[in-house]
Amino acid sequence: MNLSIVIPLLNEDESLPELTAWITRVCNKAKFDWELIYVDDGSTDDSWQVINKLRNENDRIKGIKFQRNYGKSAALNVAFEAAQGDVVITMDADLQDSPDEIPELYRMVTEEKWDIVSGWKRKRYDNKLTKNIPSKLFNAATRSVSGIKLHDFNCGLKAYKKRVTKGIEVYGEMHRYIPVIAKWQGFRKITEKVVEHRPRKYGTSKFGWERFVNGFLDLASITFVGKFGKRPMHFFGLWGTLMFLLGIGISAWLIINKIIDPTYYLTNRPPFYIALVLAVIGVQLFLAGFLAELIARNSPDKNKYGIDEKLGIS
Repeated sequence: MNLSIVIPLLNEDESLPELTAWITRVCNKAKFDWELIYVDDGSTDDSWQVINKLRNENDRIKGIKFQRNYGKSAALNVAFEAAQGDVVITMDADLQDSPDEIPELYRMVTEEKWDIVSGWKRKRYDNKLTKNIPSKLFNAATRSVSGIKLHDFNCGLKAYKKRVTKGIEVYGEMHRYIPVIAKWQGFRKITEKVVEHRPRKYGTSKFGWERFVNGFLDLASITFVGKFGKRPMHFFGLWGTLMFLLGIGISAWLIINKIIDPTYYLTNRPPFYIALVLAVIGVQLFLAGFLAELIARNSPDKNKYGIDEKLGIS
């Protein structure tokens, strides 16, 4: 099969018929052997009924229905496992991504041999204050930390080689960092393509300000896990040694100062105690967070989700 198109969705029943018809026209014109996988992430509207109807009209349409809302990362992960195409293209269900981009994204992966082609919505129709400005800050931070020169990490419109989608795991809220995850797995041929961003036609955005806070926390997590997940002692051993030597040095200074001037502490209160306590607490908290992340990554249930129903997928 040439192409799998993966679309996670939450309460998008109004847009699905129009989106499906548009994708069908584009893929048939390009003569792809294709499939379209919808993942219903716990919708409370008629999205799943619409997907069933579309499936009855076209058996290229497939579906996975979660029992509840797990998030976009979970939806992408289960769809990546099910996808059969040599190229996998992801896009959003709200009609803000144009299916007309599909043939060129497919060509860039198959002919130019890119591992990942990420969409770049250079001209956006989102609210500048609540989305555009925070998005620019988020993308700048991710570029700086990851070394991947993309302008729009969180664009839902992306194309992947099949081996990329089969070689990575997406969990939590890590869908924003799929290029970063792929890079840590050795997939370094990553580029971007300017794509059309369309005004929202139906419904409202499902994301709020909290996604940016979570995004920066996830960036820190994926960076440390990517760099030190297989060798945590290289990081914690270094800082642990430095903290130990600093503690020994401070203790030695205090002892020597006490011997030289026994009355010093009667008139002075060195601030070292507060600094030392804060440093110890900070290291302990960070270590606890890192260990929790390692436990989560190795949990056998981290990518097990309650699936209510499947259409066309064994």
